[in-house]
Amino acid sequence: MNRVQKFCARLYIIHQLPIQLEYNDHLMSNLFQQTQYLTSAFELSQILPDEGREVAFAGRSNAGKSSAINCLTHQKKLCKTSKTPGRTQLINFFEIEEDKRLVDLPGYGFAKVPTKLREHWGTVLSTFLLERKALAGLVIVVDIRRGISNIDQALIDLVGHQVDLHILLTKSDKLSKAAISKTISSVKQALGNDRHSASSLSILNRQGLDHLESKCAHWLNLI
Repeated sequence: MNRVQKFCARLYIIHQLPIQLEYNDHLMSNLFQQTQYLTSAFELSQILPDEGREVAFAGRSNAGKSSAINCLTHQKKLCKTSKTPGRTQLINFFEIEEDKRLVDLPGYGFAKVPTKLREHWGTVLSTFLLERKALAGLVIVVDIRRGISNIDQALIDLVGHQVDLHILLTKSDKLSKAAISKTISSVKQALGNDRHSASSLSILNRQGLDHLESKCAHWLNLI
């Protein structure tokens, strides 16, 4: 191959690259668009059989957990969202395809939730997260402006030794790019484990959605 042919070959690759990247983004988004509500559970006895692979979402009641799942699946109403924190009071299962699921866990840290209910969910969630064999990864949703709270850290300490974690820093449109980058680096350093990761997400402009899609697809063996 002479120099002209090499140049033409490289030029073709350069022109094809944006097309391939656009195709990959489209393919990734399609992986989650067909996600459907499956069932809900209040007690451990009501939870689906421990089979297949699951990615669970946890976080404080006002961190934007349900909105993050809606953003991931490109569906506005898959998870019910509310301006009143603490409304998610069931473990909600969503099926992507056979034996591949997303799990929306009840939000924590909201003072107005009755004490008995908080105690109930403390027991249910800790048991689910520590004993669920189908759990491939846990996304902990954190408001990037507030950072990791004491209760977020308690959850990380509880399950981080046996479950792969991804800290999803939501509402990133409220900060500058420099502040976002600094916060992500700080969180990654605090995690101190290569198994765990962190990224940001803006629900408004979908910045960072590609990182979340890639992480969940990898955990669920969708790609």
